[in-house]
Amino acid sequence: MRYLFVEFLTAVLFFFAWWSLPIASALLAIVFFTILVTVTFIDAEHQLIPIWWTSVGSLVGLLGGLLFSPLLLDLSEETLPAARTGGWAGLRASGVGWLVGFGGLTMVVFLGKLAFGRLRLEFDKAEDWKLQEGHQDDPQLHFIIGKRAFSWDELFYRDSDRLHIVGQGFLIDGKRQSGKELEIRRNEVRVGEKSWGIEGLTSLEGSAIKVEVPREAMGMGDPHLLGMIGAFLGWPAVVFVVFSSCLFAILAALVARIGFGRPLPYGPFLALGALSWMTGGWKLWNWYYEAIQGGFQGPENLDYGLNAYFQNSLLLI
Repeated sequence: MRYLFVEFLTAVLFFFAWWSLPIASALLAIVFFTILVTVTFIDAEHQLIPIWWTSVGSLVGLLGGLLFSPLLLDLSEETLPAARTGGWAGLRASGVGWLVGFGGLTMVVFLGKLAFGRLRLEFDKAEDWKLQEGHQDDPQLHFIIGKRAFSWDELFYRDSDRLHIVGQGFLIDGKRQSGKELEIRRNEVRVGEKSWGIEGLTSLEGSAIKVEVPREAMGMGDPHLLGMIGAFLGWPAVVFVVFSSCLFAILAALVARIGFGRPLPYGPFLALGALSWMTGGWKLWNWYYEAIQGGFQGPENLDYGLNAYFQNSLLLI
């Protein structure tokens, strides 16, 4: 069923591109939609965004800005004839979109790491823990303490990440090791000056009174995805996509309880925000822009062309 749904969704998006856009922009949109669909379903299942895909997409978006349309905003040829400028102005607009998208979420990643980079667990009495190959439907190695399980990719997103355990005893391959503190890295275990390779161990367990677990606020795949979106759609779309994707994620968490107690894949919501922009979100943005520029005039301004807005945006940049 998922295969059929993905094929049908892709066909609908391709038809939308052909029906609503001039041919050059439609070809760009087809590349854009293909990457969005691919990334969405990979991230939803594996919580992984292939950066190679989004990097190629960003290059295509920048090339499209140079040759055809910098913002893919020409949804109406009558209202937006000047949006298809191309040339260096188009490349600059796409480049600014990429920088705003990639740079903005990259700051979230690093600031989130500083603010929330460690989960500290303390126990009144020692809690048993162990490393286990596979947990539920995830076959990778897990750190399990009590009823909580942390996958290896979740723990060691960066090579510098460390899992620190303060305990009352450690068993490495069934042999007790002296020491009160143990450090687990992606590829090795350290107790004092001794170290063991993870791949060579048959078992690792113990009891802990305090644990510091490394964690991420967001993976680096999301900034690359938003950068690609900015390269195709421009920096105003980036602002809209961030805002709308947060709303979509909150609704998904409340309605379907996605993300409650476990990591939430953010890529699908960024993709949904980008699709919302292309299917009418830009009108809401333009309505808001015109309202704050000249006072609220009512919904009849929804279809006001983005020509003046596009030129003003370049002046602001």
